[in-house]
Amino acid sequence: MAVKPITPDDLADREFPDEVIEAFNELIVEGAGRVVQREVVDRIVSKMCVTDGEIFEKGWLNVEETYRKAGWDVVYDKPGFNETYRAFFMFTRKR
Repeated sequence: MAVKPITPDDLADREFPDEVIEAFNELIVEGAGRVVQREVVDRIVSKMCVTDGEIFEKGWLNVEETYRKAGWDVVYDKPGFNETYRAFFMFTRKR
């Protein structure tokens, strides 16, 4: 078997462009741990001159495991059917 399943550590060790991590770090500080998805996408677009589509295609918002490995509890929440709030990430210190 040449192909092996991905492990949780593989996700945590994933490399992201510096600008992506910078955008999340800035918004974590500015929002006291709450990062609205639209705001981080806009910040990445302005830092990297990329499109929203490129960000999603490359999985650059899938930072949860990277931040968990760095000591954060991370929850991603998006509206369900018949809900209207904006999708967001919540970063809190691990206990």
